[in-house]
Amino acid sequence: MKNNQHVRIPALSAISCLCLLGIFCGMTFEMMAERFEVHLRKQVAKQEDPSAFESVTQIASWKSEETAIIVCDMWDLHHCKNAVTRVGEMTDRMNAVLTEARDAGALIIHSPSSCMDFYQGHPGRLKAMQAPTAKNLPEAIDQWCYIIPEEEKGVYPIDQSDGGEDDDPIEHAAWADYLESIGRNPRAPWIRQVEALEIHPNDAITDDGKQVWNLLEQHHVKHVIVLGVHTNMCVLGRPFGLRQMAKNGKDVVLMRDMTDTMYNPQMWPYVDHFRGTELIVEHIEKYVC
Repeated sequence: MKNNQHVRIPALSAISCLCLLGIFCGMTFEMMAERFEVHLRKQVAKQEDPSAFESVTQIASWKSEETAIIVCDMWDLHHCKNAVTRVGEMTDRMNAVLTEARDAGALIIHSPSSCMDFYQGHPGRLKAMQAPTAKNLPEAIDQWCYIIPEEEKGVYPIDQSDGGEDDDPIEHAAWADYLESIGRNPRAPWIRQVEALEIHPNDAITDDGKQVWNLLEQHHVKHVIVLGVHTNMCVLGRPFGLRQMAKNGKDVVLMRDMTDTMYNPQMWPYVDHFRGTELIVEHIEKYVC
């Protein structure tokens, strides 16, 4: 890239977790030379009323080579037909973002959980498996993280106890029949990452929290962007998700326009699906990182 070349990345929104302070921020960024200009957003409690929050924004500049993007569970298929549709709506834009970030020098880590067999022998798998064990490998970094202490200060904003399926029942039954007809498990039909997201030979592929951490340390990554699905489940809870990254000291961000929840509007608080996503975003901004 030529010096001073100014390349605008397709408009991004995200949420930054400034982990040392336990702050969750929103973010957009553009690329100038080999730095990302990052527009961060967080929600802080008002002094006059700690139960009320207000948004605060700031601008930061990140070196691209100190930045990694983790692509969370962008599977080829899902048991929820609507979830598949929404993933499809994101993939072209997401692929463009990954391409620009990769070209700028950022590390791209593809993490389609439970799909590692598909990538056996791929350079990206070898890259992840061969990364040296980090000296500061956190305890339990290989485990799902269901909650961090800061979240106990708030009320979780949606009821996802039904799994978040929002398909029409008739369409859902037909979709399950289709999945079975093509030889997939209707309850867990994913076998790979969605094909529309390109995986470069220099990218890494892993769903293992230890391997992700090893890669971040090997590449001296200071800033982590998590995108993909689903915000209220895998993006938050996976061993490479927001909670683990935040509690273990990484400056981690969620790309707000490149994620989606598993939320059924028939469940509390009985809002539409996209408002459910917004509520999860607000929860994370306040309590997660």
